[in-house]
Amino acid sequence: MTDYESLIAQAEGLTAGVPHPIANMANVSALIYESAEDLNWAGFYLLEGDTLVLGPFQGRPACIEIPVSKGVCGAAVRENRSQLVPDVHAFPGHIACDCASRSELVVPLRRNGAVFGVLDLDSPTEGRFTEADRAGMERLCAAIESSL
Repeated sequence: MTDYESLIAQAEGLTAGVPHPIANMANVSALIYESAEDLNWAGFYLLEGDTLVLGPFQGRPACIEIPVSKGVCGAAVRENRSQLVPDVHAFPGHIACDCASRSELVVPLRRNGAVFGVLDLDSPTEGRFTEADRAGMERLCAAIESSL
Protein backbone atom coordinates (compact mmCIF):
# COMPACT_ATOMS: atom_id res chain seq x y z
CA MET A 1 0.00 0.00 0.00
CA THR A 2 1.24 3.49 -0.85
CA ASP A 3 2.12 5.80 2.05
CA TYR A 4 0.32 8.89 0.76
CA GLU A 5 1.39 11.16 3.61
CA SER A 6 5.04 10.49 2.78
CA LEU A 7 4.43 10.69 -0.98
CA ILE A 8 2.65 14.05 -0.66
CA ALA A 9 5.39 15.45 1.60
CA GLN A 10 8.05 14.36 -0.89
CA ALA A 11 6.13 15.85 -3.83
CA GLU A 12 5.72 19.14 -1.98
CA GLY A 13 9.43 19.12 -1.16
CA LEU A 14 10.35 18.56 -4.80
CA THR A 15 8.08 21.30 -6.15
CA ALA A 16 8.06 24.00 -3.45
CA GLY A 17 9.54 27.20 -4.78
CA VAL A 18 10.42 25.66 -8.15
CA PRO A 19 9.07 27.95 -10.91
CA HIS A 20 9.30 25.32 -13.68
CA PRO A 21 6.03 23.41 -14.18
CA ILE A 22 7.46 20.90 -16.68
CA ALA A 23 10.35 20.05 -14.35
CA ASN A 24 7.92 19.71 -11.46
CA MET A 25 5.70 17.34 -13.44
CA ALA A 26 8.76 15.32 -14.47
CA ASN A 27 9.93 14.93 -10.89
CA VAL A 28 6.46 14.13 -9.54
CA SER A 29 5.81 11.51 -12.22
CA ALA A 30 9.18 9.88 -11.40
CA LEU A 31 8.40 10.02 -7.68
CA ILE A 32 5.00 8.37 -8.13
CA TYR A 33 6.39 5.74 -10.52
CA GLU A 34 9.09 4.78 -8.02
CA SER A 35 6.89 5.00 -4.90
CA ALA A 36 3.60 3.35 -5.90
CA GLU A 37 3.57 -0.38 -6.55
CA ASP A 38 2.40 -2.14 -9.69
CA LEU A 39 2.35 0.78 -12.14
CA ASN A 40 3.33 0.63 -15.78
CA TRP A 41 2.71 4.34 -16.44
CA ALA A 42 2.54 7.53 -14.38
CA GLY A 43 2.37 10.96 -15.92
CA PHE A 44 0.60 14.09 -16.96
CA TYR A 45 -1.51 15.29 -19.85
CA LEU A 46 -2.12 19.02 -20.31
CA LEU A 47 -5.25 20.51 -21.81
CA GLU A 48 -4.88 22.47 -25.05
CA GLY A 49 -8.33 23.43 -26.34
CA ASP A 50 -10.32 20.19 -26.62
CA THR A 51 -7.24 17.96 -26.58
CA LEU A 52 -5.07 16.54 -23.83
CA VAL A 53 -1.41 16.67 -24.87
CA LEU A 54 1.24 14.36 -23.43
CA GLY A 55 3.37 15.89 -20.69
CA PRO A 56 6.15 14.47 -18.51
CA PHE A 57 5.75 10.80 -17.62
CA GLN A 58 7.45 7.56 -16.61
CA GLY A 59 6.75 4.32 -18.44
CA ARG A 60 6.39 3.13 -22.00
CA PRO A 61 5.75 5.53 -24.90
CA ALA A 62 2.23 6.96 -24.77
CA CYS A 63 -0.49 8.55 -26.87
CA ILE A 64 0.56 12.10 -27.73
CA GLU A 65 -2.94 13.54 -28.06
CA ILE A 66 -6.20 12.45 -26.44
CA PRO A 67 -9.44 14.15 -27.47
CA VAL A 68 -11.46 15.25 -24.45
CA SER A 69 -14.37 13.37 -26.01
CA LYS A 70 -12.61 10.00 -25.61
CA GLY A 71 -11.02 7.71 -23.06
CA VAL A 72 -10.64 7.73 -19.32
CA CYS A 73 -8.53 10.91 -19.37
CA GLY A 74 -11.15 12.68 -21.47
CA ALA A 75 -13.89 11.59 -19.04
CA ALA A 76 -11.93 13.10 -16.13
CA VAL A 77 -11.84 16.44 -17.96
CA ARG A 78 -15.47 16.34 -19.16
CA GLU A 79 -16.83 15.38 -15.76
CA ASN A 80 -14.26 17.39 -13.76
CA ARG A 81 -13.79 14.45 -11.40
CA SER A 82 -11.42 11.56 -10.88
CA GLN A 83 -11.94 8.34 -12.80
CA LEU A 84 -11.12 5.04 -11.10
CA VAL A 85 -11.44 2.25 -13.67
CA PRO A 86 -10.87 -1.33 -12.42
CA ASP A 87 -10.95 -2.81 -15.96
CA VAL A 88 -10.11 -0.46 -18.81
CA HIS A 89 -11.38 -2.98 -21.37
CA ALA A 90 -14.88 -2.53 -19.94
CA PHE A 91 -14.70 1.29 -20.16
CA PRO A 92 -16.59 2.63 -23.22
CA GLY A 93 -14.23 4.54 -25.51
CA HIS A 94 -11.05 3.47 -23.71
CA ILE A 95 -7.91 4.40 -25.64
CA ALA A 96 -5.29 1.66 -25.45
CA CYS A 97 -2.00 3.54 -25.45
CA ASP A 98 -0.37 0.48 -23.87
CA CYS A 99 -2.12 -2.85 -24.39
CA ALA A 100 -0.58 -4.11 -21.12
CA SER A 101 -2.65 -1.64 -19.05
CA ARG A 102 -5.63 -3.20 -17.29
CA SER A 103 -6.69 -0.56 -14.74
CA GLU A 104 -6.43 3.21 -14.59
CA LEU A 105 -6.76 6.13 -12.22
CA VAL A 106 -7.03 9.66 -13.61
CA VAL A 107 -7.18 12.78 -11.43
CA PRO A 108 -8.03 16.22 -12.87
CA LEU A 109 -5.65 19.10 -12.22
CA ARG A 110 -7.39 22.39 -11.52
CA ARG A 111 -6.50 26.06 -11.52
CA ASN A 112 -9.18 28.41 -10.18
CA GLY A 113 -11.67 25.54 -10.41
CA ALA A 114 -11.01 24.89 -14.12
CA VAL A 115 -9.33 21.70 -15.33
CA PHE A 116 -5.97 22.34 -17.00
CA GLY A 117 -4.69 18.77 -17.18
CA VAL A 118 -4.73 15.34 -15.59
CA LEU A 119 -2.52 12.97 -13.65
CA ASP A 120 -2.85 9.55 -15.27
CA LEU A 121 -1.80 6.28 -13.63
CA ASP A 122 -1.96 2.89 -15.34
CA SER A 123 -1.40 -0.61 -13.99
CA PRO A 124 -1.07 -3.99 -15.70
CA THR A 125 -3.23 -5.46 -12.90
CA GLU A 126 -7.01 -5.41 -13.10
CA GLY A 127 -8.53 -3.74 -10.04
CA ARG A 128 -5.17 -2.31 -8.90
CA PHE A 129 -6.52 1.08 -7.77
CA THR A 130 -8.69 1.58 -4.69
CA GLU A 131 -10.72 4.42 -3.25
CA ALA A 132 -7.76 5.05 -0.92
CA ASP A 133 -5.55 5.50 -4.01
CA ARG A 134 -8.08 7.90 -5.53
CA ALA A 135 -8.27 9.97 -2.35
CA GLY A 136 -4.50 9.93 -1.90
CA MET A 137 -3.75 11.01 -5.45
CA GLU A 138 -6.42 13.72 -5.24
CA ARG A 139 -4.69 15.07 -2.11
CA LEU A 140 -1.33 14.89 -3.87
CA CYS A 141 -2.64 16.82 -6.89
CA ALA A 142 -4.25 19.46 -4.67
CA ALA A 143 -0.93 19.89 -2.86
CA ILE A 144 1.12 20.48 -6.02
CA GLU A 145 -1.33 22.12 -8.48
CA SER A 146 0.01 25.61 -7.77
CA SER A 147 3.50 24.41 -8.81
CA LEU A 148 2.34 23.05 -12.18
